[in-house]
Amino acid sequence: MRKLILLALIGLAAQLVDGSLGMAYGVTSSTLLLTVGLAPAAVSATVHLAEIGTTLASGAAHWRFGNIDWRIVGFMAVPGGIAAFLGANVLTASGDAAAPVMSLILLGLGVYVVWRFLRMPDRRPSFTGRVPGFLLVPLAGVAGFMDAIGGGGWGPVGTPTLLASGKIHPRKVIGSIDASEFVVSVGASVGFLLALGHQGIDLPFVLALLVGGVIAAPVAAYLVRWLAPRILAVGAGGLIILTNARTLLGTDAVGGAIPAGVGPAVLALIALAWAAGIVWAVRRELADRRVERSASVVPAPDGVGSDVER
Repeated sequence: MRKLILLALIGLAAQLVDGSLGMAYGVTSSTLLLTVGLAPAAVSATVHLAEIGTTLASGAAHWRFGNIDWRIVGFMAVPGGIAAFLGANVLTASGDAAAPVMSLILLGLGVYVVWRFLRMPDRRPSFTGRVPGFLLVPLAGVAGFMDAIGGGGWGPVGTPTLLASGKIHPRKVIGSIDASEFVVSVGASVGFLLALGHQGIDLPFVLALLVGGVIAAPVAAYLVRWLAPRILAVGAGGLIILTNARTLLGTDAVGGAIPAGVGPAVLALIALAWAAGIVWAVRRELADRRVERSASVVPAPDGVGSDVER
């Protein structure tokens, strides 16, 4: 029971980040499930089965708060679901040997998240225009395939890529990615169930993750209006990097090839870099907000007296 409660809390926290950031539910949940000893295919299957419910609840909440661009959903959902189905079959065929590979993928996704959001521009761009459909479809294919074989990847690949275009408002990107992820989760789950049956899938684990995620979904959809994506991304990405680095250092291929004491030192350096990244992101966000507030005030026309707001 204690483990189920912990999994529910993991699902709740992961969905809070995912629903307000457009990524990290699958990557975070998969990372933590992998560390407790579940096989890679079982981890991804468990997460994607839970995500069928959490993404449905999240999509409905984002729709309720007007955070969805249905054009993006229309172009990305089906290609992403097909790619996730194929990725599930690839992961299942690879067996337990996929554990280090899966950790390496998750580590790379964590680095990707942190790198992209630390490089966010100081000024908020104006979000006008649209991303062409011929770019959205292959993006969905890559993100869906990575999502299935890595246990998470739809958001970490899709969300920063769309944000980087500068053409779509961030809350529309996040809501659209979350809504289309429902189809991706269904595709991956069908692939895993056809390949695995019920073997290795712990239904209580699925239900625990599902309950926590469904509770958090409407809260996250509301919070997306004011939470700072940069800070959340650095926090979640740093956790993913640290946890998967620990997993890789514990394997024979990596841990057995380095001198004793090097592994803990590497983890300590990663933890310090993570903390520094969070502090930097918070300071950067506060500085950006001060600039925005000062830009909204101009001197009075006669040059005398107090400033007036535009």
